[in-house]
Amino acid sequence: MKDKLSGHIDLTRLFDSAPPDSAWLDAVALRGADVARDSDLVCALLGNPQFDDEAAAKAAAASGPAAGFMQVWRRHGEQAGQRVRGGYALVLVDRLRQAVFLCVDRFAIQTLCYSHDEGHSLSISDRADCVQGRGTEFDSQSIFDYLFFHMIPAPRTIFAKVRRLPAAHGLLINRQGARLLRHWPLRFDEQHRQDFASARDEFRHIIKSAVQDEIAGQARVGTFLSGGTDSSTVAGMLRDVSGQPPQAYSIGFEAEGYDEMAYARLAARHFGCEHHEYYVTPADLLASISAVAQFHDQPFGNSSALPSYYCAKMAREDGCTKILAGDGGDELFGGNSRYALQKVFEYYHALPQGVRNMIEPFCGDTSVLRRIPGLRQMTGYVRHSKSPMPDRLQNYNLVMQLNPASVLTAEFLATVDVGQPIQHMRATWAECEQPVGLVNHMLAYDWRYTLADSDLPKVRGATSMAGIAVGYPMLADRLADFSMRLDPHWKLKGFKLRWFFKEALRGFLPDEIITKKKQGFGLPYGPWMARDPALKRLALDSLQGLVARGIVRADFVQALMGQHLQDHPGYYGEMVWILMMLEQWLRGQDESAQAAAAMS
Repeated sequence: MKDKLSGHIDLTRLFDSAPPDSAWLDAVALRGADVARDSDLVCALLGNPQFDDEAAAKAAAASGPAAGFMQVWRRHGEQAGQRVRGGYALVLVDRLRQAVFLCVDRFAIQTLCYSHDEGHSLSISDRADCVQGRGTEFDSQSIFDYLFFHMIPAPRTIFAKVRRLPAAHGLLINRQGARLLRHWPLRFDEQHRQDFASARDEFRHIIKSAVQDEIAGQARVGTFLSGGTDSSTVAGMLRDVSGQPPQAYSIGFEAEGYDEMAYARLAARHFGCEHHEYYVTPADLLASISAVAQFHDQPFGNSSALPSYYCAKMAREDGCTKILAGDGGDELFGGNSRYALQKVFEYYHALPQGVRNMIEPFCGDTSVLRRIPGLRQMTGYVRHSKSPMPDRLQNYNLVMQLNPASVLTAEFLATVDVGQPIQHMRATWAECEQPVGLVNHMLAYDWRYTLADSDLPKVRGATSMAGIAVGYPMLADRLADFSMRLDPHWKLKGFKLRWFFKEALRGFLPDEIITKKKQGFGLPYGPWMARDPALKRLALDSLQGLVARGIVRADFVQALMGQHLQDHPGYYGEMVWILMMLEQWLRGQDESAQAAAAMS
């Protein structure tokens, strides 16, 4: 695979007792969508950063965004990331300050990976698998993290020598060492109060402006349309901004409980879209599973990546140069069902300790109440509520429920810390700079795990593979800032998810879409595989590959494919999927290594 931003920097020369001359800087090879240099600085970047600073904005307009960032760096140094908006990844080398600065945007819309040989060299790329000198050693802990999260959260990558810059962070490397900097502090204003009408008008204006910004300079723009509130809102705003029927692209599945095409058609009719539909089939999965797995720069288990690819491919073949995604609305405005569930647990925690002491002995594993229909779920809630946040967000984690020792070989488990993912979660949970309520705390947590490390890599990979640009109007900085000062009770009102979002768009969106349950582009992989012999053969072959590598236990694969999948195809199909995608990615690496060896 090819990267879009890359470079290698000789830190030994840069950190000499005297700054290197400008001729050395000319030799610094950085490659990106935009590169700027002068006698003291060189900057390369991806994306579309915007600048509030007037001088930087002028420089960007005249010479490109890299020149604009150089202006910001001169004024603000390591605080420069706080002065830049939009989606971007960049690297800057400053010969006079003898420093290198890496930075990515708030949500890691654009990514940046690096390998740092302390004091000697630095290699960077937007893809982990393209970092120069990354080596062939895989990180066992990252493989376990993948099985736990279904992706590998930053800063780790699958490669032992490569790290990924976390969202909203910069990395400053100078003679004193390397220092990670958060440039977007998580500060919510939970005391801010605004009347509903003015908040609604501001909210609508921001979304409309964000869509306007995303389509500027594009010949033909389409939009993902799942029929949910986010994608439908983007489609409607695209109509209002362009004055033309929006080009909307939807994916369907001929599987009960998974297909949302009826809602997508409803939104398309409501907004006068030119609606393009494609129904993904089991044959499509067979044709593209390996390619999709191997296109990502490390193992990635979000199954929506495949239908997202077919949707983006349809838009590209239709002549679109860019497609808009609705990602972000749930995580900015409280739209995920787990927010309401965790609120139930918090109500239980609010009970006096004496009352809880009376209840909890009746909720253990051996309690007779767990045998009574209706009470089993209630006792389960009590048991799970005893876990602190954020630990209880993973109380139902798939690999932990199955027991790592039952899934993975003893030899592999000896190389990992099964408690590390929870430690990572706790560190992320602690990043809020002041005490905040439960809802905002969960949103900030999801900005990292759900958006930066899962949903955005899914869409970025799908659109990049299809050869089309993507925009995220729901992740505009102005909308995130608005969310952070919105009354948290308006995000989750009682147990009504994203109450403000829906009420603010009432009359703009069809009522049926406002009241529908969320689904998205969920893939019916388990049910399909359970009855499709070819899909099952591919899965079994993949899982046996992990057995041969000494990662997964042979008896677990036998039980998973022989019994568990038949009993609960939806639940166990997810485990099959993440294991299969791991093996398919590893096979791509094997093929690349063999090709490189043959050429040497």
